Amino acid sequence: MFHALIVAHTHGHGDHVAGDTQFAGCPATTIVGREPEAVQAFFGFEQWPTGTVGFDLGGRVLELIAATGHHKSAVTIYDPWTGILLTGDTVMPGRLYAFDFDAFTDTLDRLVAFSSARKVNHVLGCHIEMTAEPGRDFPLGATFQPNEHALAMTTAQLIEVRDATKKIGGQKGVFVHDDFIIYSDMRMRNQLKMMSRGLAHRLGQRLRRI
Repeated sequence: MFHALIVAHTHGHGDHVAGDTQFAGCPATTIVGREPEAVQAFFGFEQWPTGTVGFDLGGRVLELIAATGHHKSAVTIYDPWTGILLTGDTVMPGRLYAFDFDAFTDTLDRLVAFSSARKVNHVLGCHIEMTAEPGRDFPLGATFQPNEHALAMTTAQLIEVRDATKKIGGQKGVFVHDDFIIYSDMRMRNQLKMMSRGLAHRLGQRLRRI
């Protein structure tokens, strides 16, 4: 089947799939589903959630790595032409939510091993949530982010994320590092703290406009 356009996602959270409806009904367009079964079937994963598979764009073969932990259908994409490793919300300069911590740790082990055997120039996530000040993030929902962290990360920082998860082990909590923050516990207390800070930030912005 010929695909003029493929709409795929690093994972199935709402902020990543919300625009899919814009492509519904477009000719020669395929929208890859957000569930693990849809991702496995479309890309041809034989092993999930530990496999790697090639995907030919037409003389340009990407490598997709199953990358669960943040989301059950998450994948990381490697483009050998540019040396870019697209890590979605698994690794980025921001808040790393490990909803399945064991799977998250396994994924990071595999990403580090994969990167050691490839030329990776940049590790690119899908968000910037950290400021340029080490260990400080922007409030949840911030739309104006002056002095933000660079989007591109390095393989050394990828290893740092992996090592940090190893150190956390089975502990529950919020673990702050210079370039990222790991959430291994999404209990209501931590969610409310994050949401209240975001609401206070947005309220302050509105008051300043008055």
